[in-house]
Amino acid sequence: MTKETPFIFDQIHIEVARAASDDFNLFHDKHKWLQVTHNPFKGPIVLGFQMNTLIEHQMKLYREAHHEDKIIAENQLRFSNYQITFVNALRPRQELSLDIKKTLIATIPELTLTNRIAIKSQGKTILLGYKKETKAPLFLGDTDLSGLPDLNAVPDKSVVPGTDFFLKRKWLTNGNVKNFLSGSLAEQSDYFDELEHMAHYPEVFPCSLTSGALLEKAQLENHDFKRNPMVYTSHDFSVDRVHLEQVKNNDKLHILVKQLPESKHNTLNQTSIMLRTYECYGVLENRAILFRIKLNLVPLEEIIKNLSSKTH
Repeated sequence: MTKETPFIFDQIHIEVARAASDDFNLFHDKHKWLQVTHNPFKGPIVLGFQMNTLIEHQMKLYREAHHEDKIIAENQLRFSNYQITFVNALRPRQELSLDIKKTLIATIPELTLTNRIAIKSQGKTILLGYKKETKAPLFLGDTDLSGLPDLNAVPDKSVVPGTDFFLKRKWLTNGNVKNFLSGSLAEQSDYFDELEHMAHYPEVFPCSLTSGALLEKAQLENHDFKRNPMVYTSHDFSVDRVHLEQVKNNDKLHILVKQLPESKHNTLNQTSIMLRTYECYGVLENRAILFRIKLNLVPLEEIIKNLSSKTH
């Protein structure tokens, strides 16, 4: 059983989403995409976290329609997990379909709800992945951040003393969240209603702020975004729903970013292209870990080289 609905992102959706999440990557800019060396995309492209939010919203509707939200609540499956592999870029005005496969419910080793998901456009696969509901985080679950110093005392955009973590401090605001939802073709009134005093933060938005944090880290390292652009190849992340329920307007969020050493054992599938892997955490003011993300990026130049070597 599948659910396929056509959607279209316009350039205004991209602009709203990137402004709401402070993502200044040139790939999404309607003017500056031209400045990216050897840009194969021939125009601006949709944000990865924008597509993740579309998936989040459609999965929310799917869970409600199949009464799976009750299973999640009754069994205290507090972690929402996304496992996303990016295959192709998506341009504005390209009609796309989101395919959600029927939920598989496993009970061993513990209760897990799993759905396969795919976004396709113009006969091409844009992304593939899974959405899973679990009791424990599927990604970076063993990390213990209790030994960190008081993050409130660490200057913004600096390395946390005694660690490999770069710190970017953000504030979560209802306005940015609503804009990001609308920019991601999600219905913001399903999450916010001032007259009913309803404000439920979506799962992906806080995670989306890691893109801006990575860009600011790269900028401080004098990375040349025009000559050496990087593209996401995958997003793996776990969001703690219990902590998310406590999030409210103007809450502080500490984003911690750790870059792992590049290795010949960590490459893009079936290639020799080394992945640049980042482990990122969203930590609330009370030290609770809101999200854990493992991101993989590669230089665009390497992908183009690999493609051209296959065609010659």
